Amino acid sequence: MSVQEAPARGGQSFVGLYEQVQQFYARQMQLLDGGEVDAWADTFAEDGVFVTNAQPGPTVGRRALAAGAREAVEYLTAQGIQRRHMLGTVSVTGREGARVSVRSYVLLVETARGGRAAVLCSATCEDVLELGPDGLAVLRREVSRDGLV
Repeated sequence: MSVQEAPARGGQSFVGLYEQVQQFYARQMQLLDGGEVDAWADTFAEDGVFVTNAQPGPTVGRRALAAGAREAVEYLTAQGIQRRHMLGTVSVTGREGARVSVRSYVLLVETARGGRAAVLCSATCEDVLELGPDGLAVLRREVSRDGLV
């Protein structure tokens, strides 16, 4: 059975699952861009993993994720920069039990106070999400920034 045909948790259709995934990402990106780092970190599993080719190693766990995000938000705020994560072309690529695999593209846009918006970078995001009683949570996120080895 293809992922499009497979019912999600509780008999939810693929369309319902896809809507839930889209809403999850919209909320998650807006939390981060709004500086709500603890709420953003709570969208990850307690032991969630964030890996990117822009950093030397993975970040593991909500506490570490919140600390890293807080540092970035504080730096950007001090510099007068607003950052927006524009996540799109979302594709649910697989589902196994409560785990959902998702692939998307991300544009990172920055706007300096009084300046114009500029695309900082583009990337591919590969997530493993878990459907739980409280909704979705990121178990593992792998971000590959274009142009980096």
